[in-house]
Amino acid sequence: MNELSYDFTNTWFESAKPVWDSLIPQINPTRILEIGSYEGASTCYLIEKLGISKNIELHCIDTWEGGVEHKIGGSAHTDMSIVEKRFNNNASLAISKVNNNVQLFIHKSFSVLALSKLIAEGKKGYFDFIYVDGSHQAPDVLCDALLSFELLKNNGVIAFDDYLWQEVLPNGTDPIRCPKPAIDAFSNIYCRKIKIISAPLYQLYVQKISD
Repeated sequence: MNELSYDFTNTWFESAKPVWDSLIPQINPTRILEIGSYEGASTCYLIEKLGISKNIELHCIDTWEGGVEHKIGGSAHTDMSIVEKRFNNNASLAISKVNNNVQLFIHKSFSVLALSKLIAEGKKGYFDFIYVDGSHQAPDVLCDALLSFELLKNNGVIAFDDYLWQEVLPNGTDPIRCPKPAIDAFSNIYCRKIKIISAPLYQLYVQKISD
């Protein structure tokens, strides 16, 4: 009988795998937060990579409504209910592949609400690793960065995806509709509280060194 396989319709996460293969074992996170889960490619990677050797706690935040780029332009017909179903099926499959306990918490919500709720629940300084790959709009990315910093423990790592991503628009690019200005602002303002870890340009990794 063939082993069940994941159902992914894109290869977006593939470029991060070589970096994560080296980085994740060094961080060896137990409590993980993911902002933007889509079909669960990174979720499944983390479950398989870490759940094989220890118990883990993984929080996934997504509206499964799609971002602006899914509603304007060529992706307007993305059926996000199908994407959400793929996430649930893929995550369940990943959990079934590991022997250790995986506590998976799904927060179907806008990140500002879910992150604020986690802080209100006393989870400041709680997470070892946070992956920011939700909204690509600069104001949203900045909000995710600031709230994630509060939720991250000292020596924990935040991974920002799509650092150089730009939305293709009829009249060129809009500097507010991409992550880079927000990530740069966060990195500059928090320069005494974080350390940038060397990584490919399409991702940026920062380690928290001080509250």
